[in-house]
Amino acid sequence: MAVQFSEEKLNKVKEIIARYPEGKHKSALIPVLHLAQESFGGWLSAETMDYVASLLQITPIEVYEVATFYSMFNMQPVGKYLFEVCQTGPCMISGSDQIIDYIKKKLGIGVGETTADGLFTLKTVECLGACGYAPMMQLGKHFREHLTPEKVDAIIEECRAKAN
Repeated sequence: MAVQFSEEKLNKVKEIIARYPEGKHKSALIPVLHLAQESFGGWLSAETMDYVASLLQITPIEVYEVATFYSMFNMQPVGKYLFEVCQTGPCMISGSDQIIDYIKKKLGIGVGETTADGLFTLKTVECLGACGYAPMMQLGKHFREHLTPEKVDAIIEECRAKAN
C-alpha cells in the first residue's frame, strides 16, 4: 500500500488500540481516523480508510460508515483553511445562511468546494456546541464567533497573510 503511517504514528496507533479490550479494536476507529486524516493531507481517501481497516482488523465498510457519518472527517481534499460553518437552528436564526452566502460570494466557491489557489474550503456542519456565539464556524481547532461579513473579511485576510 502507498498509504502507510510513519513508525512514530504507527506506535501511536498501537497505543490507541491498547486502550481497548482484546477483540474490541473497532473502538479505536475514531481516534485512528483523526490521526490518519492529520497524517495524510487533511482528508480520508478510500485507500487511507482501507489501510485503517487493515490496522484495526475490521472490514473497510465499517470504516466508511463511520467516516462518512461524522462531519469532522473529510472525504475529499480540502484547502489549507477549512471554514466549517454551523448550519443548525440557533446559528441559522442568527444569520449563518447569510454568512455562508457571503463566504461563497467572497471566495467564489460553493459549499464543499475549494478555491483555485487551494487556500480555502467551505463546509457546512451540524452543531458545534457554541450556540450562544452564533453565527459561528470552526477554523482548525478554534471557533470564530458572532460572525459578520466584516469579521469574515478579517479572517480571510488573516489566513492569506499566514499563507504568504
